[in-house]
Amino acid sequence: MYALIKTGGKQYKVAAGEKIKVEQIAADVGQEITIDQVLAVGAGADLKVGTPLVAGATVVATVVAQGRHDKVRIFKMRRRKHYQKRQGHRQAFTELQISAVNA
Repeated sequence: MYALIKTGGKQYKVAAGEKIKVEQIAADVGQEITIDQVLAVGAGADLKVGTPLVAGATVVATVVAQGRHDKVRIFKMRRRKHYQKRQGHRQAFTELQISAVNA
C-alpha cells in the first residue's frame, strides 16, 4: 500500500518501510508524527483519490534525523560591469521513516 502525501509545499509518494527527506518539521528525533494531508491512497490496481484530501487517511512516521542538505552555491555575474556576487545556501530537512499507511 502506498500514499501520496503533501508536506512542506511538496508532494511525496510513500510506502511503509521507506525513508524520505522532507522540508523541516518541528519535531524531536525519535518522535512519532501523523501526516493527515493524504492526497491519494493506492494498493495494487486500486487507487482512491481525494478531493482534495482522502477522508480519514493518515500516514504514521517516525523522525529519524534533523539535518541540512549540501551547500548550493549561487554565483551571479554581469559581464563587463565589474559585478560578481557569491552566495551559499543550506536547506534544512527532516528525515522520516514511514511506519504505516492507514486508509
